[in-house]
Amino acid sequence: MHVKANAPTVAYSGKTVIGFNWIGGKEVEGDLPSFDARSAVDSRDTVGIFPECGARDLDRAARAAAAALGSWNDLPLPARGDLIGRIGEVLAAHSDQVAAVITREVGRTPREARDEVRETVGLCRRFQDAGPHLKGAFALAGRTGGHSHRRPLGVCAVLAGASSPLAAPAWKIMAALLCGDTVVWKPSVNAPTTAYLLVRAMMDAGLPPGVVNVVNGRGRGELGRALGNGLGRGLFQKVCFCGSPAVGRTLGELAGRALVPCSLELEGRNPMVVLPDAPVAAAAEAALRGAFGAAGQRRASLRNLIVHQDVADAFREAFLAGVARLTVGNPVTNPEVDLGPIVNARCAKDFETHWATGREDGARLLCGGAAWTEANRTAQVLGPIAKGSYAQPCVWDGVAPEMRLFKGEVFGPSVNLVTVAGFDQALACANQSPHAAVAVLLTRDRACAGRFLRESNAGVCLVNEPGQDWTGNGDAERGAGWEAEYSRWRTVLGDAGEAQPARAAPAAAYEPTRWDRL
Repeated sequence: MHVKANAPTVAYSGKTVIGFNWIGGKEVEGDLPSFDARSAVDSRDTVGIFPECGARDLDRAARAAAAALGSWNDLPLPARGDLIGRIGEVLAAHSDQVAAVITREVGRTPREARDEVRETVGLCRRFQDAGPHLKGAFALAGRTGGHSHRRPLGVCAVLAGASSPLAAPAWKIMAALLCGDTVVWKPSVNAPTTAYLLVRAMMDAGLPPGVVNVVNGRGRGELGRALGNGLGRGLFQKVCFCGSPAVGRTLGELAGRALVPCSLELEGRNPMVVLPDAPVAAAAEAALRGAFGAAGQRRASLRNLIVHQDVADAFREAFLAGVARLTVGNPVTNPEVDLGPIVNARCAKDFETHWATGREDGARLLCGGAAWTEANRTAQVLGPIAKGSYAQPCVWDGVAPEMRLFKGEVFGPSVNLVTVAGFDQALACANQSPHAAVAVLLTRDRACAGRFLRESNAGVCLVNEPGQDWTGNGDAERGAGWEAEYSRWRTVLGDAGEAQPARAAPAAAYEPTRWDRL
């Protein structure tokens, strides 16, 4: 691993990583000039420097993945699982270094960053243990000697935003690898250093060359266009994306024209329903975690807070008191803060536009509506913030399902209070929340709980269980039957002859990562 000294004013943050693309098992430069990965916390902090890729780089990566497909799929399932497990072991051994880079790069608090690393280590272990399950996906096909089994799709293109820079892409990559697929991964341009550390963990684990290939670059630039064209040219047999609905629609259209399977995890408007018999104080605390964890920049962030009119006043008072206690600021110098920055200036600008949208729609802004600066900071703000985008938490009241606030995309610390007259109206509102990954109901009424679990449109439904830090994902890709997203049934009839012995994985030796240099 190559590093260099950071700017003197932010030397305390850490060193600058000199990163690379990873194609065919080699660290390589790109065709285009390099770009700086600037910290969301302080733009003077250059977390990493990475080469930007163009169409030729993407072609090389896709060819390398296709060339590695046969030998990787021939590797026995337990061996593929063991390799994935070793990746998790490397991350676990260096979790502090990885978490520190996540905090610097995308602005997560240290606690949130450590949780993200732990989640990624845990999923590696789960996939290591999932081998026997996949091995059991085998069925007799009706004739002597005939059977059906699962086969890989081929080369998977993986794209993921910065809202979960390590765990979200790792989930897709590890699932594809266990199923025998190979991968071309374009990390978020806002989190290439975090991605590079996962690549280094793969190297230290001995992942064979070409099985995972990484190309860095801007989705709105040449690399993004090349990925779209690559779908039409047959470079990929699967595309996976985690991020905004706008980009998801474009990728879904391109994949549909190319008849390529597409998995989309889109940022949603997750609802939480509070009925009159719910404990108000506990409900307010759960809503605070859901709405403002990761500064409201997670796919599972709470957006629409649907409260029964009988407890609306008490809940509003308790919730606003909780918001007033939240601290915002620099998570590098002040690791105890509750909220860090918005990931980049463009997202911060988009967040600002929703202030005007809400007022135009007739909603009432109870708090927030401005960015924190050195000029307007209060005791609620900790650490230096002048070189980052730090938003005040926003709470809107009087929001209705027809408003843009209720349905539109908002990436940042903002939540809507929606008052309803009864459970039927609450359930209807919850089911109008677009792309909801998680829906929560707080009540002691067993009849309402049963209806909510049966009728909610969300992927994950929680009753009186707000979740561990409001995480969760209900897509089929992550739930039961996930293997169907990365493999297909194949039926084989007739005499196949003698079984061919499984091939060993190609030798993979890389220069060990010097984690101590970070």
